[in-house]
Amino acid sequence: MMDGFKAFLFDLNGTMIDDMDYHVRSWHRILNNLGAGITKEQAKAECYGKNHELIERIFPGIFSAAEKDRMSVEKEKQYQAEYKPSLALLPGLMELLVIAKQKNIKMAIGSAAIMFNIDFVLDGLNIRDYFDVIVSADDVSRSKPDPETYLKCASLLGMDPKDCLVFEDVPKGVESAYKAGMKAIVLTTMHEEQEFTHLDNVLGFHEDYTTMPFKP
Repeated sequence: MMDGFKAFLFDLNGTMIDDMDYHVRSWHRILNNLGAGITKEQAKAECYGKNHELIERIFPGIFSAAEKDRMSVEKEKQYQAEYKPSLALLPGLMELLVIAKQKNIKMAIGSAAIMFNIDFVLDGLNIRDYFDVIVSADDVSRSKPDPETYLKCASLLGMDPKDCLVFEDVPKGVESAYKAGMKAIVLTTMHEEQEFTHLDNVLGFHEDYTTMPFKP
């Protein structure tokens, strides 16, 4: 199922690391301190795209770009402080990275996270050298489910989109891959299989990487 692809494109949060509940808790706390009055489930539903976009969806037209920058950095600092003791790759991912590199498969990260968070993971886990390309929130004008993130990954890798396999954990990320003309594998760290039934580019669902059919 995973053979035949020349590049692997990874979302970060919830896909490489199981940290989405920490993001949801941080956003839930910050947004409600601002008067949003939303539940944790509602906060979870908003956890996609850029931080500025999330804030704008909850508080349309209220905050300036500078205020959103400040809130975004504060949120990420809270998230990192809480998650750092648990920072770890999903089971089996390190082995997959090693095998893929041995097979000369190009790898990229395409994430709506800011580089502050991507650096936190790559340097905290010492895995930066496995990735040929990194596309962050700051590198695109339109975030997922727009295909720009994954199309930019493919372009920078010099790959045809059809030769790229995307690893994702959220429906809007898989939709981004679909619009980019790419197949996807879903990590069910945050969402259940039935939430992806409208997307026909999914090759499989896995709790982690230990059961994926990719061998040396």
